[in-house]
Amino acid sequence: MIVISQFCCTSLWFAGNGVMVDLMLNFKLKESALGHLTSAVQFGFIVGTLIFAVLTIADRFSPSKVFFSCALLGALFNTGIIWEGNSLASILSLRFITGFFLAGIYPVGMKIAADYYEKGLGKSLGFLVGALAVGTAFPHLAKDMTYAFRWESVLVLTSSLAVLGGLSMLILVPDGPYRKPGSKVDFSAFFSVFRNRKFRSAAFGYFGHMWELYAFWAFVPAMLKTYSIVHPEVVFNIPLLSFLVIGIGGIACVIGGYLAQSFGTKRIAFITLLLSCGCCLLSPLMFASNSESLFIGFLLFWGMVVIADSPLFSTLVAQNAAAEIKATALTIVNCIGFSITIISIQLLNVLQSSINPMYIYTALALGPVLGLLVLYGKKKVTSTNSLYGA
Repeated sequence: MIVISQFCCTSLWFAGNGVMVDLMLNFKLKESALGHLTSAVQFGFIVGTLIFAVLTIADRFSPSKVFFSCALLGALFNTGIIWEGNSLASILSLRFITGFFLAGIYPVGMKIAADYYEKGLGKSLGFLVGALAVGTAFPHLAKDMTYAFRWESVLVLTSSLAVLGGLSMLILVPDGPYRKPGSKVDFSAFFSVFRNRKFRSAAFGYFGHMWELYAFWAFVPAMLKTYSIVHPEVVFNIPLLSFLVIGIGGIACVIGGYLAQSFGTKRIAFITLLLSCGCCLLSPLMFASNSESLFIGFLLFWGMVVIADSPLFSTLVAQNAAAEIKATALTIVNCIGFSITIISIQLLNVLQSSINPMYIYTALALGPVLGLLVLYGKKKVTSTNSLYGA
């Protein structure tokens, strides 16, 4: 039920992206609106996670009730986009507020899962983040499915799913057996969690991963469009392919969770981050390829490895945080991670108007490279300590 609720509610995330072409036509928005509207959701999420973290809301109150309240309010503001009197400013505001309430959905959903699984957390978070990937991709599928209806139907559908998901969590998922509620507001928690070296290593690996993830997701339709421009003979069903490329990450998260049980969470996280870094660097060659099948296969593979490490890093973060501030620790890491996504999204926004779009996605390799350096450095320290009996 946690997984189903997470899927339903995170469909709010890219609801605007799923109808981006219609928004641009109906409200006379420029092409740069893609980056701005995506960043507005991210910025709202950042502000929300910051407030939730500082006030330790999900540790002091029932996380299921917090999840439900945020799902209801997020659905309300998501639906507001269908108002005919909207302008770019009002749509940006609505996406910002929707992102704010997503702060009470995604990290709180991970907290609820952590309250139920003392062991096997990596596998359970694999399913949970997989639900996020499919939920994020769903608006693109909804757009393809509802092509005979007006674009507003996509927003109504995603909002309805969010309400259903919130109700399911409230009614069917009571507080978990491993929950340790916090008793008071702890303003120092935002900084104190980083004193733990293992927590810090996991967090910085996650930050490198986040530099790439949402920028990739946001620009998948643009990638498909770019390939069609470079190869005019190719005609893509962009909404459907966007759903498949993003949604396939859900399967990868589940596979990664199972692999982590056998080979170690940190090892699988390192390998998947390395593979996604390679995809960033190889992207210009794939755009130049005349093989349509090769390009689609490449995007599907990239869609898998770009997200597979996310639940693994979240597992490492959760395992290395004190139980009474676990939700706050997850929220803090999410807050910083999503702040980074705004920079990478806006960087691609600027680059696509100044250089050939075929080459701009190599810039996404920067985050994974830094994350790999931190993880590799940590592995060397661990190996040296073991050698000397530390």
